Amino acid sequence: LSGCDSGFGQATARHLDIMGFRVFASVLDLQSPGAQELRQSCSTRLTLLQMDLTKKEDIQRVLQHIQAHTNSTGLWGLVNNAGFNDTIADAELSPLGKFRTCMEVNFFGSLELTKGLLPLLRSAGGRIVTVSSPAGDMPFPCLAAYGASKAALSLVMDTFRSELQPWGIKVSLILPGYYKTGTTCDPAFWNLQKQRLLASLPQELLQAYGEDYVEEINQQFIQFMKVAVEDLSAVVNSITEGLLAANPAVRYYPGQGLGIMYFIHRYLPYFVRDLFLKGFFINPKLPRALRREHHKDVKKA
Repeated sequence: LSGCDSGFGQATARHLDIMGFRVFASVLDLQSPGAQELRQSCSTRLTLLQMDLTKKEDIQRVLQHIQAHTNSTGLWGLVNNAGFNDTIADAELSPLGKFRTCMEVNFFGSLELTKGLLPLLRSAGGRIVTVSSPAGDMPFPCLAAYGASKAALSLVMDTFRSELQPWGIKVSLILPGYYKTGTTCDPAFWNLQKQRLLASLPQELLQAYGEDYVEEINQQFIQFMKVAVEDLSAVVNSITEGLLAANPAVRYYPGQGLGIMYFIHRYLPYFVRDLFLKGFFINPKLPRALRREHHKDVKKA
């Protein structure tokens, strides 16, 4: 179970431990408050492992540890939960490095871990449950880097689902609504990210979009955070069902508003979906270079 420092990972690790399972829970930092909390609240069956999904050596160390402890039994379940995003901005404004980091954690890290554990999962005829995102299915405004990595993750897991059927392995995707997890709901974190983004933008881009454009996106996102759901149980229950149900669903959609969102996405014209996503999430103002007052200023000059 990856990404157990906070949020879904931490809540699921605790839930599975209470149910009596032997849980291998990976955290970024063994001394983090989340890791300490798991140590205190869980039984001695739970093993905490340090892993940064961008580091090959970390993944290899975790794989070796799990192999050594499950060789005779095989591994029943893998939960790919670790995820990363620290950019809320248009694709053009998002540095290429941010796209790469999202791909490294959300796609390549999870892929490497999955491939490494597949021999153990095959021997047990086990389960793979992966937390993806509706942002990997739809073009949420200002989430291109995160969404692109989750789209790749969803597709590769769907491919695994099809290819691993002969081995008796069942593969499920979890596509949660918006929940309060880790730094995702800390306005101070996002304000700092906004400042870093503004400082890194080329002058021409800053001129074209305007600093107030980036400020407005950040303000709208901080407002959106207020609707984040604190009770994570719907997601934990979906993950648990993916691991334990005789016939788990291919996709789980825990969270409010996702039914209508996917209905619009599948059956209505693209412009309706785009309007809905802007109304639901972020609706950026016009970039500076497209505003009427800017054109007046240019003419005066």
